[in-house]
Amino acid sequence: MKITDIKLGKISVPLRVPFKTALRSVSSVEDIIVEIHTDTGNIGYGEAPPTGAITGETTASIIGAFKDHIIKTMVGRDIEDFEENMKALNSCIVKNSSAKAACDMALWDLYGQLYNIPVYKLLGGSRNKIITDITISVNDPEEMARDAINAIERGYDTLKVKVGIDPSLDTERLVAIRKAVGNDVDIRIDANQAWKPKEAVKILNQMQEKNLNIELVEQPVLARDYEGLKYVTDHSHVPVLADEAVFSAEDAMTILQMKAADLVNIKLMKCGGIYNALKITSMAELVGIECMIGCMLEAKVSVNAAVHLACAKSVITKIDLDGPVLCLEDPIEGGAVFNEKEITVSNEPGLGIKGIEGIKYFD
Repeated sequence: MKITDIKLGKISVPLRVPFKTALRSVSSVEDIIVEIHTDTGNIGYGEAPPTGAITGETTASIIGAFKDHIIKTMVGRDIEDFEENMKALNSCIVKNSSAKAACDMALWDLYGQLYNIPVYKLLGGSRNKIITDITISVNDPEEMARDAINAIERGYDTLKVKVGIDPSLDTERLVAIRKAVGNDVDIRIDANQAWKPKEAVKILNQMQEKNLNIELVEQPVLARDYEGLKYVTDHSHVPVLADEAVFSAEDAMTILQMKAADLVNIKLMKCGGIYNALKITSMAELVGIECMIGCMLEAKVSVNAAVHLACAKSVITKIDLDGPVLCLEDPIEGGAVFNEKEITVSNEPGLGIKGIEGIKYFD
């Protein structure tokens, strides 16, 4: 099974409601779709979101990475030469982790198809169902409380609450949500790098003193402030999850060695795909640290790849893969089934994607 062509396109999927964080606000998913075609007729699918505020990647940079480097490197290669393919992909261009992730997942898709096995079973097959949280965008406290109630009515029992816009309001936001949903719902919060270390500790400890029972806080300080992250981890009553601080296996190693966080978040778009994510899971297993698996604001192709990884590895204990359920529609045929909080992985070979409606191909 040899690679004969790589096609690029774009999908546009509207969101149910605008997605707001401390870093950005968007109303639709506008992602790049990658199709790797082979001489056997098999197609592998990948996806990359242009998330400049986080990964630094834009639509133009993703397309440029493929046209100038990745396509030239990969076309003509045999899918069976998997390790060499991954080495070539990861060395053909510096950074561009989302573009690499899109190619990576399409290669895994084809590798599973080659041997007629789902990727999650190829990687370990720990389970076939997972439970995700759902994100509550940052707004005024009353609106966030209403959104939280709506999520509970849809069956969710874990909320990921965005904070960090006007830190003075963050505790008030959480008080309103906890009052609205009661004490049986797990609440984790995501500051998206919005706080300074001492400020983070003050806010987090205030939240716990008010009996808000916060499960964890995601990336409270700037991504590269490892010392600040460690300060929060050492002084906060709330467990700390490193997210934007982890763009590679090397980043994860640094954080684990420093004990700068209690948990590590894996996102395929940050680390460059499943191949590199597996290195992070192995390190976490060695030191006894649990992982979350998360996503950017992505449609089902790339989130589906993350589902396969989550279902393969038991060290991934926390799931934040709500991208598809935040979308108003699903143009993706096949792949995992997203039934609100319950996600069931596909047992079809590879990643199980059969086709995508509405792709606008680039020349």
